[in-house]
Amino acid sequence: MRCPFCGQDDTQVKDSRPTDDNAAIRRRRACPGCGSRFTTFERVQIRDLVVVKKDGSRSTFDREKVVKSLQIALRKRPVEDDQIERIANGIYRRLESLGENEVPSKLIGELVMDVLMELDQVAYLRYASVYRNFREAKDFGDFLGKMGRSSGD
Repeated sequence: MRCPFCGQDDTQVKDSRPTDDNAAIRRRRACPGCGSRFTTFERVQIRDLVVVKKDGSRSTFDREKVVKSLQIALRKRPVEDDQIERIANGIYRRLESLGENEVPSKLIGELVMDVLMELDQVAYLRYASVYRNFREAKDFGDFLGKMGRSSGD
């Protein structure tokens, strides 16, 4: 494994353990070159998922994009990084369980929205504002009105 700090190819594993959901192996590593420490995750990949975007273009599914979007939506919210990892793993497993090699990007966005709606309404609104492409304050108001009606308020 290459060191992300200095680029040295030979790093040492200091500790390995399964993640909380047993979906990956978490490895703590140290670089003998620069002395930096970092964490890697090793996961089983059953098949290569291809994301079909709105414009018809295709790209390989990147789990880290899901993690980053969750981190942005959940920034400064009371959610731990481990929980974000579990959410991303769950979304990936749901996509794999479909049995399809190609998944529409809209489905991924909807799965993230579903999780965030249950987890944290502020993060849900943050994500929705980008995902639904809100352009003005009225868009937020309309969406909040729909949120209130769907939650039974």
